[in-house]
Amino acid sequence: MAFEPVKFFREVRSEVMKVTWPSRKETLVTTGLVFAMAAVTAIFFFVVDQVIGLGVRALFGMSV
Repeated sequence: MAFEPVKFFREVRSEVMKVTWPSRKETLVTTGLVFAMAAVTAIFFFVVDQVIGLGVRALFGMSV
């Protein structure tokens, strides 16, 4: 099986032409949603951690 660089680059170019790139607006909206979901997730896990911590402290009689 021989490697043919010219054929390889021709096929790569053909595949790149098939790609549909997102618009600037789509990219910004998607990025905003990712940051928003990351923030919501961080807040959720912070609240859950605090509740579990309170429960453990109450269970073992430790004060803050």
